[in-house]
Amino acid sequence: MLRCLSRHWLVALLPVIFTLLFLNSVSYASNDDQENGQEDVQESTTLTLDTEVVVPHALWLPAESMGEDEAPTMAITPAPPLEPPPLKNISLMLDWYLSPQHAALIIARERGLYAAQGLEVDIQSPADPSIAIKLLTAGDVDLALTRQPLLHLHAHEGAPITRIATLIETPLTAVIVMGAEPLEVEKNLAGLHYGYTTREGLNLSIPRLVPRSVQQTDDYSAPENLHFDPARALREGQADAVADGFFHFLPPQLATEGITTHLVRFDALDIPRYDGLVVLANSDSLVRRADTWSRFVLAVEEASHWIIENPTAAWELLIAAHPVLDNDINTAAWDDILRRMALSPAALDSKRYNALETYLLQRGQIDATFPLSRLAVDPHTL
Repeated sequence: MLRCLSRHWLVALLPVIFTLLFLNSVSYASNDDQENGQEDVQESTTLTLDTEVVVPHALWLPAESMGEDEAPTMAITPAPPLEPPPLKNISLMLDWYLSPQHAALIIARERGLYAAQGLEVDIQSPADPSIAIKLLTAGDVDLALTRQPLLHLHAHEGAPITRIATLIETPLTAVIVMGAEPLEVEKNLAGLHYGYTTREGLNLSIPRLVPRSVQQTDDYSAPENLHFDPARALREGQADAVADGFFHFLPPQLATEGITTHLVRFDALDIPRYDGLVVLANSDSLVRRADTWSRFVLAVEEASHWIIENPTAAWELLIAAHPVLDNDINTAAWDDILRRMALSPAALDSKRYNALETYLLQRGQIDATFPLSRLAVDPHTL
């Protein structure tokens, strides 16, 4: 019985086995054909140095067929320039009429140094020197020039002003006295009739010139406000001396009229040394506009260095921009002004400002001293 069943299963499996063997042989034959075909293709497409290459006509354009207008434009046409951002306008009020002491401000403008910092600076001269700080306090101008003592006095009266730069590092004013220098200087100075043009003379120098004992005598003449015209006052005998005259300009001007004068420097009166010309900003917007003031000071610093290294060219540029400055008095003052220019306008001499505060307190001009940050800053550190 078992043998019979085995024969039947064997007969049934034989067709299946033959079918599988046939399919396997066909698959091997197909793979062999593909491999042989690939080898033939590789042999037919292998390039050698002797192989002849044919470039399709669509990919080949003879040089002589290219016109000038078909040259690649990117190689010969520069990119259109980027339009520069608009300049930021700021206004600056001078302390008085334009003079060589303002050279750094003018040269910075003429040499495009403000524009390089993204600024356009409108430099204005006041009709009355006393209004510069008032306009700055009111926000009518962005910057104003003054002398360091006036900064202290106005700040203690509540004016929101702060020094951000120094243009001239030493005083430009002195006591200018009629006549030749006498032998007994101290005694002679005490008995003079003084005039002044700013509070610097009234509050700083005159109290040192005239002792309180003299001021209490019956024949004492109170100081007189000369309204920014000291030359006329001395010429007409309105005063014997000017307590705060510009020594570069007033004595030479009077000398051309045959009037002799002599100087008493502030250091001879034991007045602390101070900055002769500073740039003020409004304290209320100081931090908010710190970047603008920093860029302004950078332009002024670059101008100052160029002036020192090129004094003759700087003078020529200055008088070309403002021919009114071209006179013998200004020309004679130029070399001395150069020696007083600040080469690091932002740099702050804290000892100098604190010393003047202490002096004003001791002289009864202020009730208490201010911290340095209320009076002056380095705008690069804000």
